Amino acid sequence: MKNKIQSCALPHHDGSELYVSNIAPKIGDTVNLKVRIPNEYIFQEAFVRVYEDAEPRTYKLSRVKKLNTESWYQVSITIHNLHTIYRFVFIGDGKYEWLNAYGLSDHDVHSNNDFQIVAIPDNPKWIHSSVFYQIFPDRFARSGTINEMPDWAYPRAWNELPRGRSKFTGQELYGGDLLGVQQHLDHVSDLGVNGIYFTPMFPSRSNHRYDATSFDHIDPVLGGDKAFQSLIAVAKKKKIRILGDLTSNHCGKGHDWLAKAKKNPRSKEHGYFYWDKKIKWGYVGWFGLESLPKLNYSSQALRQTMYGAKNSIVKKWLTPKFGMAGWRIDVGNMTGVLGPDNFHAEVAQGIRQAMQEVNPDTWLVAENGDFKASDLNGLGWQGAMNYQGFMRPFWNWINKNPEITGGFQGLPFAMPKINGAQLVASIQEFNASVPWRSLTASMLLLDSHDTARFRTVVLGDKAAHVAAMTMMLTYPGVPSIFAGDEIGLEGSWGEDSRRTINWEDRSQWDYEFMAQVKKLIELRKTHDALINGGLRWVAVEDDFIAYLRESKNESILTLVARHAVSTKIDIGSFGYSVAKTLYGQEAKGASITFKSKGATAAVWLLKPTS
Repeated sequence: MKNKIQSCALPHHDGSELYVSNIAPKIGDTVNLKVRIPNEYIFQEAFVRVYEDAEPRTYKLSRVKKLNTESWYQVSITIHNLHTIYRFVFIGDGKYEWLNAYGLSDHDVHSNNDFQIVAIPDNPKWIHSSVFYQIFPDRFARSGTINEMPDWAYPRAWNELPRGRSKFTGQELYGGDLLGVQQHLDHVSDLGVNGIYFTPMFPSRSNHRYDATSFDHIDPVLGGDKAFQSLIAVAKKKKIRILGDLTSNHCGKGHDWLAKAKKNPRSKEHGYFYWDKKIKWGYVGWFGLESLPKLNYSSQALRQTMYGAKNSIVKKWLTPKFGMAGWRIDVGNMTGVLGPDNFHAEVAQGIRQAMQEVNPDTWLVAENGDFKASDLNGLGWQGAMNYQGFMRPFWNWINKNPEITGGFQGLPFAMPKINGAQLVASIQEFNASVPWRSLTASMLLLDSHDTARFRTVVLGDKAAHVAAMTMMLTYPGVPSIFAGDEIGLEGSWGEDSRRTINWEDRSQWDYEFMAQVKKLIELRKTHDALINGGLRWVAVEDDFIAYLRESKNESILTLVARHAVSTKIDIGSFGYSVAKTLYGQEAKGASITFKSKGATAAVWLLKPTS
């Protein structure tokens, strides 16, 4: 069944600045909530239903502005609790409809999808105008000045492909280092990127370094602390922030903590782990792996060492001496959780508090391949790597290579093929369950070091890749580009995607694609609607979607198509006409006629007509 373009005659509210006067109030503050309602949407009265001390209260909305196509209604509420949840109801002759974060419903709804305000200081402003670049340190660039070859490594020539799934996969070492990154920072800067997310840099016994043998210094194979401090200094001059990667869930079996714990059962380190005599190696490992001992946060000493103490791991690397801009937390959803133990919220909030104590302007984002909504309630992780609410449904919609299996789907079958309505429903399901500020602090990605490369997902279709980049760089959140995507690198699964960049012979680089990526990054960083705007769906068809990003200063419309399309979009009914084409097919006026022969995307700056 073909999906019809959504009617514009629907009330709208989201957590952005147009609708919420203060997204991070203090308890006791008054917050103004606004709803924009098309004039053709008929109702007699509207109320907000807000929880105060866990009991619902209702307050009537009043019209504050009437325009040609829509009217604005407003209500003021007082913030009583750390979490304020609310939704709106519209009453009329034969009308009874609720508006919550999932959308408009003509039946009673649960508070799980209510809008949310969190009464704690806001997330860092800088993340909203940031575009990150993910670097897997072993595979980005080799300086040639560091010649450390650990005993566990199987050296590989720089331009060889990873050998694939074997017992040596995690030990294949290409020799990328931080001085190599520094030598090529101009490439990162020229893209327009202003943040780098590094996968782990601590010493380990693998190329991925998620099995840290210490959290106290940078791996000498990467150049050690000296190389890191040099890189930070150069990156700072180029206004590029550095985000680190921390395994709060586990360490490596070569870690000093484990050695001390085994040697002395009475040591504080013994309490850092879960012990089980039924297991061959005597301790519980993440997913049963001997190489990744699971950390036990019933230990207050571990909490102090990891994040609580003045010289804790979390705090140390955020100090001016090292200057990280924040942390990405590996398997954040599993941290502190094992069997009957669940210290997850305590640990997440403890890490957040520790970061705030050192530098309130830091970013805390967790890897949650799957998640519970409470993980992103605003108190712990500020955001997540948005696999569930962005990457996975987008892969399912674009779906040119179903045997890729959808990355992070965790399901034993080929990637499903969905239509535009299912894509938007998946996105809304995620967005509705978390505060707006958690959505906008989440990392947007088309792929990562743990998934297939997007160019392979679309079977080399450059146009589809450009369309996908357009959506990622115009959608709410913090975009992150996996190093090498901009030049068209491929890869069919995690390790295969961790290919090196050939800096000596650039004949295979996709310069045409890279030029498009640069244009889109520039749009993302410079347009207020993409930095501070909300999200309103305009059209949802099987093969294309269109959405508005609207802020106090400007409004932008993005259209993304997966196949050939021929359509008209009436933006006049939303009170707009096209002011300027920012990217893609030219358009003018209040009715956009759009045609394409394949996957494509376009971005237009709008002007109000009323």
